Amino acid sequence: MSEDCIFCQIVAGDIPSRTVYEDDTVLAFLDANPLSPGHTLVIPKTHHERLNDTPADVAGEVLSTLHELVPAVEAAVDAPASTVAFNNGEEAGQEVPHVHGHIIPRFEDDGGRPIHALVTDSPDLSDGELDAIEADIAAGLE
Repeated sequence: MSEDCIFCQIVAGDIPSRTVYEDDTVLAFLDANPLSPGHTLVIPKTHHERLNDTPADVAGEVLSTLHELVPAVEAAVDAPASTVAFNNGEEAGQEVPHVHGHIIPRFEDDGGRPIHALVTDSPDLSDGELDAIEADIAAGLE
């Protein structure tokens, strides 16, 4: 727990939330500043700032909960689709430094954009650059 983390304060019960799911590892609640009706956050109860910092078993529980909640959230607000995403680090737009997955119900003509619209200046990478990145990622997993 981090005393200055708003999500840790929610887990501790110091700040109320509209909880939609809870178990020993994960808490899911409606976003206080929703981007659409039903916007839900799924967090580990233990404090981890980024996915990179989260133990694999805890990350797996968060993803499993997201998988279970997506159809329930969509059905609750009659949404035909949803965007499921993590902002992983401040430069990616993470505003609360506690891992959290978003379930954002999507509707026709909601003004939302696809994930590929997040970046307006996409890099033009050569085959050689792509090959080097591929090799570096694979090497990082060894």
